[in-house]
Amino acid sequence: MHTAVSAEDIRGPSPLVAIENEAPARLIVDPPLPGPLAQGRVFIQYATENLRVVPVFGKGALDVSPRIGHVHITVDDAGWHFVDASGETIILVGLEPGPHKVLIELADPTHKVLTSQTVEFIVPTR
Repeated sequence: MHTAVSAEDIRGPSPLVAIENEAPARLIVDPPLPGPLAQGRVFIQYATENLRVVPVFGKGALDVSPRIGHVHITVDDAGWHFVDASGETIILVGLEPGPHKVLIELADPTHKVLTSQTVEFIVPTR
């Protein structure tokens, strides 16, 4: 017997209904896609659970349910990071050949980091 998969199974809870006692936000990060990496471009796909990535910031957004936030991206221990609120694949170009690491932090609307993952990879010499 085939079990039907619902839209909620795929997309998670509706963003139109508040969630009581939300589970902690979770970040899932894949290694760079091999095809683009072989050409010197870094495409890193990520997903979140229990947090929607949207361009909404500030203290007032802390009360939104389901929870919202964004990601901070730091390349090679730079003293700065950039913010992405698109929820789309992270794309980095122009990195020199050799080893690199990218820190991806899941943050709330006030930029408080909730969780993070680091991806390490090698940009090949072309």
